[in-house]
Amino acid sequence: MTGMQEHHFVLDDSVAGVRLDKALATLVPTISRSRLKALILDGKVTLGAKMLTDVSHIVKTGDNLILSVPEAVGATPQGQDIPLDIVYEDEYLIVINKPAGLVVHPAPGNPDHTLVNALIAHCGESLAGIGGVKRPGIVHRIDKDTSGLMVAAKTDAAHAGLSAGFATHAIERAYLAIVWGVPQPTSGEIEGAIGRDSRNRKKMAVVTKGGKSALTRYRTVKRFGTAAALVECRLATGRTHQIRVHMTQIGHPLVGDTLYGKSRKRRLSGLSEKATETLRSFPRQALHARLIGFDHPVTGRHLKFESELPSDIQGLVDTLIGGTFKN
Repeated sequence: MTGMQEHHFVLDDSVAGVRLDKALATLVPTISRSRLKALILDGKVTLGAKMLTDVSHIVKTGDNLILSVPEAVGATPQGQDIPLDIVYEDEYLIVINKPAGLVVHPAPGNPDHTLVNALIAHCGESLAGIGGVKRPGIVHRIDKDTSGLMVAAKTDAAHAGLSAGFATHAIERAYLAIVWGVPQPTSGEIEGAIGRDSRNRKKMAVVTKGGKSALTRYRTVKRFGTAAALVECRLATGRTHQIRVHMTQIGHPLVGDTLYGKSRKRRLSGLSEKATETLRSFPRQALHARLIGFDHPVTGRHLKFESELPSDIQGLVDTLIGGTFKN
């Protein structure tokens, strides 16, 4: 059948007595469970001449199954030739160093010129298909104005494995941020459920009801007088705007973050006039995803990648070091 890949199985005792979807997940580990379920419901599994559309059908030893997998269709977003800083790539996944200003996924306000458009163009035929569509599997996002490391899947199996890693918080992630003031204590944990801010739907907030549990571990790397500090944040969970919300919650919002916090004059003592102006006029949230580490979802090999501060945040750090008076 043109455009269709057929998988033939004669079942043995190892999968007998289990549900059809679970049996197929064992037999074809390169296809995600959700994709297999969709294929079953779409009539793409047969037992002899009978079409099986019940995912809970119990299979038996000797069953002769045929799984027909349609060729992956083209993605709706169009590929666009946008330069990418590729840190690592193999046939299953890709790690990129995202610049500030690049949106990750097309949305009503940003229909194109996103990271997804760039990945579709770059990866081309190496995209095996996520859920039957030739698109990269976005398993996590970083904000438009946050820079740093991201991983995306190129196959169903990689997408399922990475998604599981994020769901169980097995992915190591560390960020560097410049915040207003100096946290006290200088290291610790911030725990508080995050949900939509009831007063401003564009914002997230620490909430008492309806939010998702969130935990951020932080440590102060360098102080700039009492005005600001370079802080490393490590995510134990991955909620929307988590670092921005949690640092604001303890009174130290990110420099340049116009949504969650602005400068306070009382915090700017100990800086030169130039350093003060540079700090106040920084054009984006000073946040960079500097590290990501995970077990490869297919090979099992442990991978860890680090990224230096981008030039704009490094320039801010240098200006603050040069413009900080000794206390």
